[in-house]
Amino acid sequence: MNHPIRILLVDDQALFREGLNTLLSVQPDFEVVGEASNGEEALRLAVQLQPHVILMDLRMPVLDGVTATRRLRTLLPDCRVIVLTTFDDDEFVFDGLRAGAVGYLLKDVSSDKLFEALRAAARGEYFLLPSITAKVIEEFARVSPVARVPVEPLVDPLSAREIEILRLVATGASNKEIAEMLVIAEGTVKNHLTNILAKLSAKDRLQAVLKARELGLLS
Repeated sequence: MNHPIRILLVDDQALFREGLNTLLSVQPDFEVVGEASNGEEALRLAVQLQPHVILMDLRMPVLDGVTATRRLRTLLPDCRVIVLTTFDDDEFVFDGLRAGAVGYLLKDVSSDKLFEALRAAARGEYFLLPSITAKVIEEFARVSPVARVPVEPLVDPLSAREIEILRLVATGASNKEIAEMLVIAEGTVKNHLTNILAKLSAKDRLQAVLKARELGLLS
C-alpha cells in the first residue's frame, strides 16, 4: 500500500492497548488512528476515523466484539476486522468469523504474526493461525456431504505441486514457511498461490482450502 495501514485498537484493557499502540507505531507502514474500550465506542470511532483494519477484542463491556464486528459489516463493509483475544474456544472462533472477522489471533501471538495478519487483512485476505485454521477445517469436515452444494469440477485442474502447497496452506503455514519446507523461493510459492486462487475462483487462502475440500482434493 502506498499509504500507511490505518488501524483502530479495540480492547477494554488500557494497558494492553497502550502496549499494542507502541508496538505497531514502530512499523513504518502502520498508523494507529484511534483506540476504543468497547464495541459501541469502536463503531463510533470507526465511522469517524475510517480505519483499514480493526483489532477487536471479544469480551468487552457495553457492546461485545462479535456484535460490533457484525454491525461494522453494514456500516463499513470495506473495513477489515481481526479478532485479537485470549479465547480460542470453538464457540468464540466461529462466532467471530461468522460475524465477519477476516482474522482470529490470540493475545500470545508473536509480533511478526500480528504484523503479517494486519498486512494480509489490509490486502483483503484472511489470516488464521494454524490452530484456528484446523478448527475451521474440522468444522467444515463435519458438515454432511448431502447438505453441501454440488461443486463443478475444475476446468483447469491443480497440479501436484499446487495441491502440495495447498495442503500446507491448510495447516496455516505462511508463504515463507512453505518455501522453507519445499526448498523453493518464496516468490515461487506466491506464484503458485496466485494460480491456485485463480483455478479455484477463490478470493483468499481460506476460501481456496475450503473449496479444495469440497472438491475432495485435500482428503
